[in-house]
Amino acid sequence: MEFATFAARAEQLAAEPGDIGTTLAVADLLEAAGSRGGSNDAADRDDATEGDDADDLATVTRFLLGRVFPAHDTRTLDIGPALCREAIARAAGPNVTAADVEDRLASAGEIGAVAAGFDFGGQRGLAAFGEGRDALTVAGLDASLRELAAASGDGSESRKLDSLFGLFNRCDPAEAKFLARLVLGEMRIGVGEGTVRDAIAEAFLTDPESESAESDDEEPTRRADDEAVGAVERALQVTNDYGRVAALSRDEGIAGLRKEGLVVGRPVQAMLAQAGTATDAVEAFGEVAVETKFDGARVQVHYVPGEGDDGDGAETDAVDGLGPKLYSRNMDDVTDALPEIVEHVAARVDVPVILDGEVVAVDDAGDPLPFQEVLRRFRRKHDVGRMREEVSLRLHAFDCLHADGVDLLDEPLRVRHTHLVEVFPDAAATLEFANDAEAIAAAEAAALDAGHEGVMLKDPDAAYTPGDRGQEWLKRKPDVETLDAVVVGAEWGEGRRADLFGTFLLGVRTGPDAADGGTGDGGFATVGKVATGLTDEALADLTERLEPHVVGESGTELSIRPEVVVEVGYEEIQTSPTYSSGYALRFPRFVGVREDKSVADADSLERIARLAGDSA
Repeated sequence: MEFATFAARAEQLAAEPGDIGTTLAVADLLEAAGSRGGSNDAADRDDATEGDDADDLATVTRFLLGRVFPAHDTRTLDIGPALCREAIARAAGPNVTAADVEDRLASAGEIGAVAAGFDFGGQRGLAAFGEGRDALTVAGLDASLRELAAASGDGSESRKLDSLFGLFNRCDPAEAKFLARLVLGEMRIGVGEGTVRDAIAEAFLTDPESESAESDDEEPTRRADDEAVGAVERALQVTNDYGRVAALSRDEGIAGLRKEGLVVGRPVQAMLAQAGTATDAVEAFGEVAVETKFDGARVQVHYVPGEGDDGDGAETDAVDGLGPKLYSRNMDDVTDALPEIVEHVAARVDVPVILDGEVVAVDDAGDPLPFQEVLRRFRRKHDVGRMREEVSLRLHAFDCLHADGVDLLDEPLRVRHTHLVEVFPDAAATLEFANDAEAIAAAEAAALDAGHEGVMLKDPDAAYTPGDRGQEWLKRKPDVETLDAVVVGAEWGEGRRADLFGTFLLGVRTGPDAADGGTGDGGFATVGKVATGLTDEALADLTERLEPHVVGESGTELSIRPEVVVEVGYEEIQTSPTYSSGYALRFPRFVGVREDKSVADADSLERIARLAGDSA
């Protein structure tokens, strides 16, 4: 498939007004992408991107979500907005600078529209692509981006710039729009993960003789039933790869999807909790599993003991061995930052496992320290040894997804916990059972006395559903309420802080697919500004994190692409016309950066309204 074809289809998707219409249009695109030849072996399709006859289905599926690699893959393009702007400027010609591109960005509001506004034909000769413009294919673009991602070491940024310049130089305006969006991971076409899931089922798991109803008087309808959608959802939960699941659906149907299982070394999304009360839990579950709520960073542990432990993170057989790998809630590899946890797992676990848990900072007596201490270690790439001496960590494992070759996702919590105690007793969190609110309150008091946050309330008979925020897990915290908000803007500080960002504009998600892209006006609604609770060290850290994501500047105010989630405390939520959400946080204060959360995990406008006492 030519990339121009993909771009044209993406443009049509962005203009589609209805949810069902969008799903059917995506399904049609997937069918077209999957009609090519190529490998029929699902295990070989991941990197099959060469040649005109390549199977484009997996690649197109990922591209729709703004991805080159599967969600579980730790590889990234590592292209920031500044590098993208520089590549666009070079491809646009010698009279265009990155500053010119930034000026257009301030007016257009997003990088795709800016890229589409330039004529990139004039630099073709310099890019060594011959006299004519070579047609850019989906497969060729995927291969080029994978090569770009592999660039490392001295001069890698320059090589990435050259490569990206060459790609833009081969684009017409429509292609340039979606190339720019793709490399920054924000397609902005109104297609989220749920839409792609449903479209996969629609395209490949329905009766080809059945037609969706579509006429002047009747809205189009989907043909895929709950069984088909459920099979796709289940396969996505264990693979975290929409491209692989699309190809499996086409080639092997529901039976093939059901064969998919967990792979040690391939992280899955974490199961999530909702806020709730002891009464809610007792009424919903009857018997309640009560567990300490740790004030730490979520980690997923993957380990296969064996002589072949090499720590490279690759998918592997149990015979070969896989050194302990640790993944964050966002499935980022944080192994190198947490060496003592790696050592503890390797010393105490002797069967293949996938475990869910929290890493907590502790003092010399083993008592828990505040969450901010964990952040001093989490994701750290430098001075790990020194920081290990300053901040000690402990792993509390609270769930077991896989043990000794057996997937446990569908087993009830009480069974999974039994396996957890068997495979890793030293780290297994205690699970108590209660039948009334008084017993839960007693367990909560004990957790608080031990220095922890409170308790989690879980359905002991519930399965583990990756990525789901259902009613089976409830979190109960006695502290003042906090929000996880996204930084969408900032203002320069004053005085001794004049070279740092001093005030931060906060946003919350406006819908389930808000993380697909947007600023404070598209995908995120603003709820206030925070400037208190920030030390000079915290301001310097935030400024360093946010500067690569600045997309516009006017006077002392900056617009920031939503990438960083922060936890903010507040006294109350008030209605207010000042911010686009219609609400404002009263006396907000900075608590910390949520290293373990992506913008997709930030709080929503719906939750703001609920906390404010509105019915919305």
